[in-house]
Amino acid sequence: MSVWFITGASRGFGKELAAAALAGGDQVVATARNPQAVLDALPEAGDSLLAVALDVTDQEQATAAVAAATERFGRIDVLVNNAGYGLFGSVEEITDAEARALFDTNVFGLLNVTRAALPTLRAQGAGRVLNIGSSAGFAAGAGRGLYGASKFAVESITEALRGELGPLGIHVTVVEPGSFRTEFLSADSKRQAGSDIPAYADTVGTLYTAMAVNNGKQPGDPVKAVAAIRRLAVAAEPPLRLQLGSDCVNLVEGKLASVAEELDQWRELALSTDFPAA
Repeated sequence: MSVWFITGASRGFGKELAAAALAGGDQVVATARNPQAVLDALPEAGDSLLAVALDVTDQEQATAAVAAATERFGRIDVLVNNAGYGLFGSVEEITDAEARALFDTNVFGLLNVTRAALPTLRAQGAGRVLNIGSSAGFAAGAGRGLYGASKFAVESITEALRGELGPLGIHVTVVEPGSFRTEFLSADSKRQAGSDIPAYADTVGTLYTAMAVNNGKQPGDPVKAVAAIRRLAVAAEPPLRLQLGSDCVNLVEGKLASVAEELDQWRELALSTDFPAA
């Protein structure tokens, strides 16, 4: 039996993961800004579920939520930093306030919860940290710049945490989902830039159209994604990154090939900037 601490657990991957963990006999601390929404989403959970109010942008709430978890269940085995939302629009269209609000949740919120939970995991000398990133955190495109930047930050944080926490017995992985049939493209989970500059109609506008057309038709099955994520909790040597979905795999392979090709093309100029060899 493991104790899961999942942020953003009232819908989407968070809800599905909490339900799967409970069905597997585990105990779950499921957090959301409105904990009643968690209870409504998981009505048959019983005493194995602790629903806790948590706005991840509030460090004091994060600390209190972890304290409630350890008081109830005695430990935390798997921390899942899932809370977040999408913001789409060109870099120019997205305002400073919109960008900062995005990073407050997707990046600083993750840091708040992680800082609150790590003393418990370090004291245990064991545990898992699963950060829910995105395929956009590996390869961003038009209209995904700021959202991708927030998830790129999650990638960097995860890489550093893996080096810092590995020697302490704590495994860290960033999960990179592609397009899945969750509520991510619903009004509650995604936001769009408040301004609209016509010059971006053929780039960002195309993205908006594609999201509207594909909502509910995404290739990824969230039930299968959750099963894959749960395997990370028991893997002896979990990966640094786990790509989910054929579209994510194709995107990653395409970027790796593009970077390798570009590096080779510009290698001579890149190497020319060193001091002469002694």
